[in-house]
Amino acid sequence: MSTGESGASTNLDRYIRQIRFAPLGREGQERLAAGKVLVCGCGALGSVLANTLVRAGVGLVRIVDRDFVETNNLQRQTLFDESDVAAQLPKAVAAAEKLRRINSEVQVDAVVADVNPANIEKLCEGIDAIVDGTDNFETRFLLNDFAVLRGLPWVYGGCLGAEGQSMAILPGDTACLRCLMTECPPPGTMPTCDTAGILGPIVGVIASIQALEAIKILSGHRDAVSRHLTVVELWNNSIRQINVSSLREQVDCPACKRREFPWLAGKEGSRSAILCGRNAVQLTQPGVTLSLDRLSRQLEGVGQVTRNAFLLRLNVDAYELTIFPDGRAIIGGTADVATARTLYAKYVGH
Repeated sequence: MSTGESGASTNLDRYIRQIRFAPLGREGQERLAAGKVLVCGCGALGSVLANTLVRAGVGLVRIVDRDFVETNNLQRQTLFDESDVAAQLPKAVAAAEKLRRINSEVQVDAVVADVNPANIEKLCEGIDAIVDGTDNFETRFLLNDFAVLRGLPWVYGGCLGAEGQSMAILPGDTACLRCLMTECPPPGTMPTCDTAGILGPIVGVIASIQALEAIKILSGHRDAVSRHLTVVELWNNSIRQINVSSLREQVDCPACKRREFPWLAGKEGSRSAILCGRNAVQLTQPGVTLSLDRLSRQLEGVGQVTRNAFLLRLNVDAYELTIFPDGRAIIGGTADVATARTLYAKYVGH
């Protein structure tokens, strides 16, 4: 038995196969038990990341996700099943329920929210590392701003089609995301899973690479962290590693060198997002708090209304509005931001 920072006893016997891997060992496992990680996004990458890190015995796994479970998620998002779809559960909540049954020794926090400049500091409170399970570069650039400013390690990952890539970022030591990519790609300039699709196996490969980099960091083995951008293409069976160990010194990075953090300051980024893989738009309303009870009564007779403790859903005409207590809404049935804003104003009133 071992006691972590929280004072809770950890049964290391369940990790014996992991402990027998000499570079990790008992000391590394004990450090994992005291470690705290933020899984940012719990879709395809995030569900594999959260599952792997909880099973590995990381002491606290905080999951933040803005979305709910849908049938088309089940092809690649391994923590969910059809009962989660039927219950209309937010992904963070559904994931946490399963993960607590997998490993009761790990503290699993579920946060249903969109990561933004206003809440990122609270989400990262007490956290030792961040792993990227997001589906958009706006959030990644925000994570990078915060991580570089605070010296917090994070692991970038992304997948599309049968290809994925990952890079571990140790601020002050390795290149950051903005060393690699100075500006966020403008909307419409990059393929998405709507246009290119995505295969489940590439998700498992990239998330596993990310998770192991996080395990190295949390177990105190920063020297073993990769200094490469790893690119895997499974359909054509290729793996490339691009050495980025000297990139930080070679470029005039706005974040690392000039200490400019516009995403964290709220100067960059939008309050709307066209969601990858769906005909839907997310709208964010900062500072808004909604009563789902009141809204449910307000929408009686407008369309079909269902709700649970986490969200309210309105089906009206050809649209589906999923509304959260923090004022966010996911407007299904359109990829047009203007149409989504009109529908929100019409039925929610903000």
